[in-house]
Amino acid sequence: MRITELLTKDTIQINISSTSKTGVIDELVSVLDKSGKLEDPKEFKQAILNREAQSTTGIGEGIAIPHAKTSAVKAPAIAFGKSAQGVDYESLDGAPAHLFFMIAATEGANQTHLEALSRLSSMLMDSEVRKALVNASSKEEVLEIINVHDREDEEEIPAETSTNEGKVLAVTACPTGIAHTYMAADALKAKAKEIGVNLKVETNGSGGAKNVLTSEEIENAVAIIVAADTKVEVNRFKGKHVIEVPVAEAIRRPEELLNQAMKQDAPLYKGREQSGETGAGLEKKQKTGFYKHLMNGVSNMLPFVVGGGILIAISFLFGIQSANPDSPEYNEFAAMLMKIGGDNAFYLMVPVLAGFIAMSISDRPGFAPGMVGGLIAATGQSGFLGGIIAGFLAGYVVLGIKRLTNNFPPSLEGIKPVLIYPLLGIFITGFIMLQFLVEPLSAVNTGIQNWLDGLGTGNLILLGLVLGGMMAIDMGGPINKAAFTFGIAMIEGGNLAPHAAIMAGGMVPPLGLALATTIFKKKFNDNERKAGFAAYFMGASFITEGAIPFAAADPFRVIPSIVTGSAVAGALAMFFGIGLPAPHGGLFVFPVVEGNPFLYLLAVLIGSVITAVMVGLLKKPIK
Repeated sequence: MRITELLTKDTIQINISSTSKTGVIDELVSVLDKSGKLEDPKEFKQAILNREAQSTTGIGEGIAIPHAKTSAVKAPAIAFGKSAQGVDYESLDGAPAHLFFMIAATEGANQTHLEALSRLSSMLMDSEVRKALVNASSKEEVLEIINVHDREDEEEIPAETSTNEGKVLAVTACPTGIAHTYMAADALKAKAKEIGVNLKVETNGSGGAKNVLTSEEIENAVAIIVAADTKVEVNRFKGKHVIEVPVAEAIRRPEELLNQAMKQDAPLYKGREQSGETGAGLEKKQKTGFYKHLMNGVSNMLPFVVGGGILIAISFLFGIQSANPDSPEYNEFAAMLMKIGGDNAFYLMVPVLAGFIAMSISDRPGFAPGMVGGLIAATGQSGFLGGIIAGFLAGYVVLGIKRLTNNFPPSLEGIKPVLIYPLLGIFITGFIMLQFLVEPLSAVNTGIQNWLDGLGTGNLILLGLVLGGMMAIDMGGPINKAAFTFGIAMIEGGNLAPHAAIMAGGMVPPLGLALATTIFKKKFNDNERKAGFAAYFMGASFITEGAIPFAAADPFRVIPSIVTGSAVAGALAMFFGIGLPAPHGGLFVFPVVEGNPFLYLLAVLIGSVITAVMVGLLKKPIK
């Protein structure tokens, strides 16, 4: 495909009138929209801005290439604009931009489109092309310049020598894989040829990895330059000198990077756990492998927990039954808060956790299977633990599908992310969850409830200890729900004490962790301290799920701490002879408890302090 099949007279604007970056983007989006290339101009513009937020597309030399790959694009296209006076586009070299190419790629762009877009990016590295475009005075002249330099039929032949010794290797990749990936590769290759460096570059673009580095080349390489703003496989470089930089750095200072590589002025790469996938440019050590994937899910789930939990808490201010239309306490605004926070935000919590765990493992193709697996876990009463299992399952299922389809013909590359990955990933993940995981967890849930029924006639303090601890084990999962259901059943049978122990045990995990983030600040990161503040409100409102982000991030220290504190609170509630007639919990029900409400509060506070102290002693300070 010729570049001029994507860049036409309709998508060229010779005179850009805007004097700002956002103005230029608006003009070019309008050009594409008027030419019928966009499904949704607002969504496309947002995708362009999202890409700019990752790193500027003002590459220097007077050029900017804003681009996006999104379903908001109806047909792949390129818009060109020229500004005589120049625009401050936050370019890498600080110079004003005069030439603007806006690339609009569809979500499932085929191989021929991607190749044309990558050729344009490479073409713009030629100073003769840039000079000619700056001097062009008509749309026809722009198209003629592009056509003259568009060498569609030339296949790139990597410069190879009879030996791999002394060779520098490089990998380039950008989030969309349609512009910076190839410009960085061309900048490195051009400079390597100029200064006499033996170089091979692997490009990780939208059409897949090209010119892939072999194990023999890696073994004999002097050093490896990884210029990427997205995940690339780097564990293969273990034991080699690896220079990790953002992709723009390879465009801006290729000679410096090549000289650094030849001098081996970089640490030996020690490898990362499990997947080995990483975003380049991260020079600091960070947690990887299982922990990295888990934290990706937790950090993206956190806004749903915090936002939804506080909305639920506010709804309780209007009354425990204020969201129930059949209750005299019913309040329309409170019901709306409960619907937003409980029925929607909390409903998405486990699917989001699973979706982002899967995405961390297998990139964007893993997100949909992870979300579906998480939803199955949530509706199948397997809680956040089931969500974690679903996330890892979906991630590695999609990773396996990727590897099995590596040898597909290049013509099928475009359908893999839009058809093969989601179809097989969702089916396999859903099948395994439904056939092998949901039923066993449901059976465990039933067994626990039957055991509790038998224990109800025994020692009350022991029962309180068990019920309180159960509320903290999985924080909203089947064990938590089994205890809660048992408490409701006891209320209906006229026994109010078990539910009082259950409510106390359910309040302790978020309250204890909130207290820990306040007392032991150095043992929590900034996000956890913010979540701790919200956990005060969730604990006070009997929203045990407020502890999930902490437990998911550090289960081996947090879960024993919250179970211990909750168990003590439940036992004390029984010991103090507290009964709870309300089928819910939180500070809002304290005025209606049977017995001394202050002793009940004391039971919750003692449990929370025990949890906080245990977490503070067990956790290590954040470095």
